[in-house]
Amino acid sequence: MYKNLEVELVRRGISKSMLAKRLGIAPQTLSNKLSGRCKITLPEAIKIRQAIESDLSIEELFATA
Repeated sequence: MYKNLEVELVRRGISKSMLAKRLGIAPQTLSNKLSGRCKITLPEAIKIRQAIESDLSIEELFATA
């Protein structure tokens, strides 16, 4: 659902399970959020951006179009 986030994960060599571990959440929870089944809050988006050390803004990282 978040193509820029997917690209950043690949570019940095971070798997979704690694990201979930860095965030301290279950992989299924992360999967639900990234697929759009559950909403990502702004604090969660900030944590994700920090966890992957992305240079993209929150808006760019979580763009859906």
